Amino acid sequence: MSSTPPSASRSTGRPAGPTATAITTDTAPALIWTALILVYVLWGSTYLGIRIAVETLPPLASAAARFAAAAAVLALVLRLRRGPGALRVDRRQLGSAALVGVLLLAGGNGLVVLAESGPPGVAVPSGIAALLVATVPLLVVLLRSATGDRPRLWTLAGVTLGFVGLVLLVLPTGGTDGVPLAGALTIVAGAASWSIGSFLSGRIRMPDDPFVATVYEMVAGAVVLAVLAVGRGELTGFDPTQVSMRSWLALGYLMVAGSLVAFTAYVWLLHHAPISLVATYAYVNPAVAVVLGAVLVAEPITAQVLLGGAVIVAGVALVVSTERPRRPGAGATPEPARR
Repeated sequence: MSSTPPSASRSTGRPAGPTATAITTDTAPALIWTALILVYVLWGSTYLGIRIAVETLPPLASAAARFAAAAAVLALVLRLRRGPGALRVDRRQLGSAALVGVLLLAGGNGLVVLAESGPPGVAVPSGIAALLVATVPLLVVLLRSATGDRPRLWTLAGVTLGFVGLVLLVLPTGGTDGVPLAGALTIVAGAASWSIGSFLSGRIRMPDDPFVATVYEMVAGAVVLAVLAVGRGELTGFDPTQVSMRSWLALGYLMVAGSLVAFTAYVWLLHHAPISLVATYAYVNPAVAVVLGAVLVAEPITAQVLLGGAVIVAGVALVVSTERPRRPGAGATPEPARR
């Protein structure tokens, strides 16, 4: 998980920005698809970026630096464009944004970063991490069910299918190419934290402007990640000169491409494209991550990865397709994991 774009659902339970009836209809399809491809590729590539960054950078400390830098840039842009009051929120909104930020970034992203760090055989490959994170929409459906919502039958079928794929993906095989179970469970815990944050963001009083909410979410997440990094002793004896150039470049890529460029494209899409189309990145990102991991760093694509990953993606696709609004403005697709 690599960035925290505005929630697809806030306190109203509707997509951030215009509802389906208000979406601009004269936007050029080329612009929509350009923005969508940016989200597909950039967020799909952030899992590989995380893996490369943590090769020589402290995992939680680098994640904290990434979100702190992205928050500072976004806050500066908002301040310059909108004036001194651009970031003004009340205490309740600030507390809500901070809570969501801690769940999404410190819990969700932080655990993924930890799972991708470590030596081979311990670290989870970036492509498999993306497939595991893809279960977030399935977990959100379970949270909705636990709080009295009644998802559609096909939605529940998609959830069941997705979790079958999860079991197939992490099932021990005894081979050297098996998925590290501890790392996989760490990512599932991160996905659960991300799901709770996504679920709460549509039910508590968040800042009205999704960009402003994201600034405070990033700041809160960065602070908690920094505290955890210090508590784990990540900065004890840390020498920046020992960090490889590729790790620095990966961190810069995560800050710019993942947290700013793709984030902006995602917000623009929420205002100009149907939410059902925007939500397709939930099952495209894992495919992008698997391919990039295999091509660029030779991550193995075994029959187990192909089968489990395909079943997970099919389950997520079924949930996303069946959860589109029944009528304009009637609701939103359950929020997928956002990179």
